[in-house]
Amino acid sequence: MKAPRKPAAFRLEPEAAPAAEAERPRQPRALDSSMAIVTPAEIDVFDAGDPMDEVPPPPTAPKRRSWLATIFLGAFGALLSLAIGLWADRLIRELFARAEWLGWLAAALAALAALALLVILTREMLAIARLASVEKLRARALDAISRDDPKVARSVVSELTGLVSHKPETAAGRRTLASLENDIIDGADLVRIAEAEILGPLDARAQHMILDAAKRVSLVTAVSPRALVDLAYVLFESGRLIRRLSELYGGRPGTLGFFRLARGVLAHLAVTGAIAAGDDFVHQIVGQGLAARLSAKLGEGVVNGMMTARIGVAAMEVTRPLPFTALKRPGMTDFLTALASFTRKKAGAAEA
Repeated sequence: MKAPRKPAAFRLEPEAAPAAEAERPRQPRALDSSMAIVTPAEIDVFDAGDPMDEVPPPPTAPKRRSWLATIFLGAFGALLSLAIGLWADRLIRELFARAEWLGWLAAALAALAALALLVILTREMLAIARLASVEKLRARALDAISRDDPKVARSVVSELTGLVSHKPETAAGRRTLASLENDIIDGADLVRIAEAEILGPLDARAQHMILDAAKRVSLVTAVSPRALVDLAYVLFESGRLIRRLSELYGGRPGTLGFFRLARGVLAHLAVTGAIAAGDDFVHQIVGQGLAARLSAKLGEGVVNGMMTARIGVAAMEVTRPLPFTALKRPGMTDFLTALASFTRKKAGAAEA
């Protein structure tokens, strides 16, 4: 028999498991920055606010005319003045040749016309200067609110008080503001209190003016036989409303100032049209069931009246010496409700 084998010890190396290799952390390495691609996070469109709830931007001052246009208009105006002067000189000389008294009469009339023209031009320049001062006052009020500067705020309030001092509606607000002016430290609060106390009564009267103009346009549109008559009356009523609102807030524009003011209103409508107009107006009309309750002509009157109201609100923002900060900006819903009620009453009275 063979002798039994002696026991021996063996050393076994453990095998590395694949799972252990997968769990082993990857060694850090440098990346080439030129090959890195950064993908922006996905933007949720529902996080953005509703554009109908946004506040329209305040009206800005019109841009200055280019120097080339200024030179052209100045040269053309001087040339036209010389032509009129030569024509008047020739006319007066011919009248002197016919009869001396005719020449003196023509000379007196020419001097009177020149004096009247000088007065008209002076008034127009003063009116344009008043409109420019209103625009500057609005810009300074925004600056005082943004920087909370009490010194600028007191200057703005003083100028605003002088601008509307002839308005009896602002007497109580001016007395209240005079009693509180030294007790208010923050400039932004002082401007907001001045807006609420002084411009509050004027805003209420301005809204009545806008609503009355919208009612007149709605009524005239409902009874006029031609679309051209509707357009002409809307333009007439809108122009008169712009002038009346400017006079209400202390602007008192002349003829040239009115054209500048109308241009500013149209520019403000163009800026705020994407917010104030759009589907909201159509939804309001459909939501109130006007299409089913009113005839086609009365519905057209409501639409034209709301167009006049929208122009009036834009003119209110352009002619107002302070921006809407403490008081709420007038909305189209209030005007639409009142205008629809007025149109339904007129329709019922006509049927009766």
